[in-house]
Amino acid sequence: MIHLYYTEKGQGKPLILLHGNGEDGSYFESQMDYFSKTRRVIAVDTRGHGRSPRGTAPFTIRQFAEDLRGFMEEMGIDKADLLGFSDGGNIALIFALRYPGKVNRLILNGANLWSGGVKPSVQIPIILGYYIANFFGHFSGKARTNAELLRLMVKDPDIKAEELRSIQSPTLVIAGERDMIREEHTRLIAAEIPGAELRIIPGNHFVAAGNPETFNREVENFLRET
Repeated sequence: MIHLYYTEKGQGKPLILLHGNGEDGSYFESQMDYFSKTRRVIAVDTRGHGRSPRGTAPFTIRQFAEDLRGFMEEMGIDKADLLGFSDGGNIALIFALRYPGKVNRLILNGANLWSGGVKPSVQIPIILGYYIANFFGHFSGKARTNAELLRLMVKDPDIKAEELRSIQSPTLVIAGERDMIREEHTRLIAAEIPGAELRIIPGNHFVAAGNPETFNREVENFLRET
């Protein structure tokens, strides 16, 4: 087990923020400030991202979900709301499938079930970059690290749509109008999760940072629902 780096602000019900590929918890600066007025907000750096160690375990979405379970136990958090962006949304999905009793409400922002959920204009360069980095990874540690990150977007999360039907948590699926995730894929996720709400709002994939006013308002409205 590794000890994940995190930042924490506010008091109240725990809201855990999970960032995207190649980023860290600082991505959620606007959400930390906003939601910490009424909640205990915790932004976690995923294994091998930001200030969290890489460790020796597999670098996969499923391993990251196990890391989250360990983190919550370490923090004494039995159950939390999860807000995951991009790969963080994929981590949240896997976590909710594996540990339904540990998730209160689930917010998925720009998540995907498989690599084909990403628009080809974005995904094709990622696939090419992965195979190039994978080759040069035999000679370069930097290329090896890059290949690990790109692999997450090529091989993971590999979730079947029908698996989502077992998710028990109230769920909000939210994405930008110009998201790099295909809109029909985002709609598929919302349709397969029982009772899930769907919001498509102005912005791109990074809508939480680029349009925080609308994003935070939609999330807040969802969190306040009884």
